[in-house]
Amino acid sequence: MMRFKGTDAFMTKSNWFDSQTILDGIRRWVEIETPTDTPEQVNRLISVVAEQYRDLPVTLERVAGVDGCGDHLAARSTWGQDRPGILVLSHLDTVHPMGFIERLPFKVEGDSAFGPGIYDMKGGAYIAHHAFRALCAAGDRSPLGITHLFTSDEEIGSPTSRKLIEAEGRRAKYVLVTEPARDGGKIVTGRKGVGRFEVFIKGVPAHAGTRPQDGRSAIRELANVILALEAMNDLARGVTVNVGVARGGTRPNVTPEEAYAEVDLRVPSFADAEEFVGKILGLTSKTDGVTVKVTGGLNRPPYEKSNAGASLYEHAKSLATEIGFELVDTHTGGGSDGNFTAAHTATLDGLGVDGKGAHTHYEQIYVSSLEPRARLLHRLYQTLR
Repeated sequence: MMRFKGTDAFMTKSNWFDSQTILDGIRRWVEIETPTDTPEQVNRLISVVAEQYRDLPVTLERVAGVDGCGDHLAARSTWGQDRPGILVLSHLDTVHPMGFIERLPFKVEGDSAFGPGIYDMKGGAYIAHHAFRALCAAGDRSPLGITHLFTSDEEIGSPTSRKLIEAEGRRAKYVLVTEPARDGGKIVTGRKGVGRFEVFIKGVPAHAGTRPQDGRSAIRELANVILALEAMNDLARGVTVNVGVARGGTRPNVTPEEAYAEVDLRVPSFADAEEFVGKILGLTSKTDGVTVKVTGGLNRPPYEKSNAGASLYEHAKSLATEIGFELVDTHTGGGSDGNFTAAHTATLDGLGVDGKGAHTHYEQIYVSSLEPRARLLHRLYQTLR
């Protein structure tokens, strides 16, 4: 286990980015399991992270968790906070349930290091912290102030951290998101917007054998709704609609009185969001005596590649070339906390480590990506103005 306090005097600038040193730090974070719905575990890791900032020139703000979620932590450099600076966004919660580490213990096999949440996104969260520590160890002060925000609820849509993220994002000049790299190390410069909806259908129950004419089937109407939703898919436009949960009824001999569904929407632009959110919320019943009620809306706005975001990417690409690797950008359908900031602040996502298997039983990072990705974050701190 890596010990941070008192190590600066023994670390030269050259070995700050030693892969094994970074991996040791990541391991400590990974071995504290942090399911979103287990706030005491998330808070345990938040406390470890806060302690690792104690000897650095930062002020710490810990925001108490609410609604069953853990705390959030903001580490702010003691310099540059009087003007817009750099906001680093990381989440410490994972999708894996408690005890999953017994199924997926931390281990290293060749170039891969395994563990729950190691790729999404403890590896990325840690290298951003490590890069800041390297900056401070060299006695440097970045041109802009740096705020690293660690949140506890990203994996469930950031319900308790969204306002905090948006407020910090509007104060910043740049936002760097440490979600994992994509497809062999690609950076993310665009994400689809995400909508979530619930469909509630109310019919009329009846005995399905003796009085079928008296009934109005909620499940039959749900089938109509599902067909209407599926027909909204337009892969050419990048719009996807998925009915991921459907249920209803009580017994096979009862005309079902109630049915329910949960729907996921992904849209590439704000114009698409307005169109398809309206269509989904406007769904109505095709059956007399049956009601359809749809609730929900856009959970994460689209993250479109703005001119400022493109300029930030080009800067990062040039830094990567100096370090010795090619940085390619991509657009992805998955949402992140970067969706909340991209509309008003230059945002660069996917700055975490490379690997594969997010949310799976084989989740892993590539050890060879640790040094170059940590160096890239370090150089972004040093050069953004």
